[in-house]
Amino acid sequence: MECTPAVAALCENSKEIFLDVCKLLLTYADNILSNPNLEKYRSIRIDSPTFSTKLLPVNGAVECLFEMGFEEADTHLVFPKSASVEHLKAIRESIAAERDQRLHGRQSVHLTTSAENQTSSSQPSSSPPPQLSSLTSSKDLLVTIQSNFRHVLLYENPGLQQKARSYIPCSQLFSAAKRKLEVAKEVDSECKLGKEDFLVLELLSWFKNDFFSWVDCLPCSHCGGQTQNTGSLSPTADDLHWGAHRVEEHHCQSCQQSTRFPRYNNPEKLLETRRGRCGEWANCFTLCCRALGLEVRYIWDSTDHVWTEIYSISQRRWLHCDSCENICDKPLLYEVGWEKKLSYILAFSKDQVIDVTWRYSCKHSEVLSRRTSVSEAWLLQTIIEMNALRQQTFSANKKRELAERLIVELVEFISPKTPKPGELGGRISGSMGWRIARGETGNADTRTTKQDAGFVFMLTEKERGDKLLHVFYNATKDQYCRVSNDSEVIHGWDGCVWKKESVFRKVENDWQMVYIARTEGSSTGQMSWKFDFAPAKLTIKSVSIRASSQTFHSGKVSWLLQSGPMTTEFSGDGSMQSFQSLNASSELIVTAQLSGGDGDASWQHSQLFRQSLKETGESSFEVIIYLQNINPVYV
Repeated sequence: MECTPAVAALCENSKEIFLDVCKLLLTYADNILSNPNLEKYRSIRIDSPTFSTKLLPVNGAVECLFEMGFEEADTHLVFPKSASVEHLKAIRESIAAERDQRLHGRQSVHLTTSAENQTSSSQPSSSPPPQLSSLTSSKDLLVTIQSNFRHVLLYENPGLQQKARSYIPCSQLFSAAKRKLEVAKEVDSECKLGKEDFLVLELLSWFKNDFFSWVDCLPCSHCGGQTQNTGSLSPTADDLHWGAHRVEEHHCQSCQQSTRFPRYNNPEKLLETRRGRCGEWANCFTLCCRALGLEVRYIWDSTDHVWTEIYSISQRRWLHCDSCENICDKPLLYEVGWEKKLSYILAFSKDQVIDVTWRYSCKHSEVLSRRTSVSEAWLLQTIIEMNALRQQTFSANKKRELAERLIVELVEFISPKTPKPGELGGRISGSMGWRIARGETGNADTRTTKQDAGFVFMLTEKERGDKLLHVFYNATKDQYCRVSNDSEVIHGWDGCVWKKESVFRKVENDWQMVYIARTEGSSTGQMSWKFDFAPAKLTIKSVSIRASSQTFHSGKVSWLLQSGPMTTEFSGDGSMQSFQSLNASSELIVTAQLSGGDGDASWQHSQLFRQSLKETGESSFEVIIYLQNINPVYV
């Protein structure tokens, strides 16, 4: 019988370990085959001593469980009812056959060689020796690990956290997270997400769209013209005080003046400058997460990128969060979407450093072939020693908690992975030229940013009694006001949106303007609002809508009003427009479609709700709907 990859890997272990693990695996399989309807035999706790000490450390052991049909589910591996019992039986027979060969000394030549190479350290390996780390590579990586491990302790400074909270609209983010959690639980009563999960999404959106700015080259400080990065300048004492050991020179092609761009590494300074590239973004965002009480890690990738991980209490796992991209829980984005050749990815928290490379890859063998800068034994020992030093004052309970989390995490690392929507597209942060130069555009056409289910306006008791719904959106304040419901306020430009695709809220602090635009690199964008009055047993009598949009060059915005089978196009010139004949429908959808534009800035050439940040009293979008009974009686 031919071995599967997992069984072949299991056979590479020494005879004693192999037989010990076989006994466990065959027991798991036989229990299910003998008692297919008993749930207790279909579940294995991954934080149990047996699993964590006898299976998890052994090459191929957990992989055999996955090949049998087990799947990861929170703190367990579960054999689902939909899994094939026949396939389980086939894997079981393959393991049993290899066990019998070992017991009777008839293992194949390639297995004997592998086992002997592992158990006899005095014998030279028949395969070429792995590339050992040079002193320079080890020293460079050690310096990086030590530096990042010290740096994350900055985020624990109470005064710095307080300063960060002074910049964050905390109450707005917490309220939006609470509201979206309530909506999620209404839609799915078994929703296992917590408020912190939605808080992370709100914080990511605010940080990307409202707070931090990307820098390729700064505008000229003298004339405001375009500049080019022409090299480095010497840092000043003040630069060094804020961790800016690198200072870029951005030279203006118009007035020939130079603008300095210090690459600050102190998150306190970044709260003030609010600009940079991925290093500055991840640094400042990680601080903001800690300021809101979230448990975080700073993630360093040897292929020149950094981001954040946030621990979800409700999901009991670490979530990948990239503030540059406004993306959460899409760990395969870099390898699959950006087509990066990953090798070393390390996570740094106040408690420990962890090698998390395997969370971000579904091509483990390829990654392993590139991990040649240092030996795996050196890296493992370095991490163990640094964690022991950091945790020497921790309580036994704290150490146990970290160990249990790590076990769950290790299982996740070796679990089979397939790319999800949102992990297939290229990078969106930075100019197109910068992304192309780094080889991180991927296949941008496959990027999915569509939200398939969102907010639907339905009547409150007051609105039902008044037979009126009146709502408007103010772009400057970034809030909806539901006038017909005692002026209820809902924060966030997408807080009342039904569907959105490739759009975001852009704040131009230099020009003191705000608007909704397409995400950079997208050819089209769309957002829509839905109103449903069927549950109230009312139909639409008339609608008045005021929508504002602005275009530049060849940019285009189309406004559509859909009621039943009828779709009407209307103007977005900011005037109030009324519609009377709507077929007495109970449903209304208002849609804005953005397209067109010229050059690299085409995404900016079609805009919704463009408004000055000083115009706090004006509404950018307003809908007034008068309602009637389903079968009105006219006298």
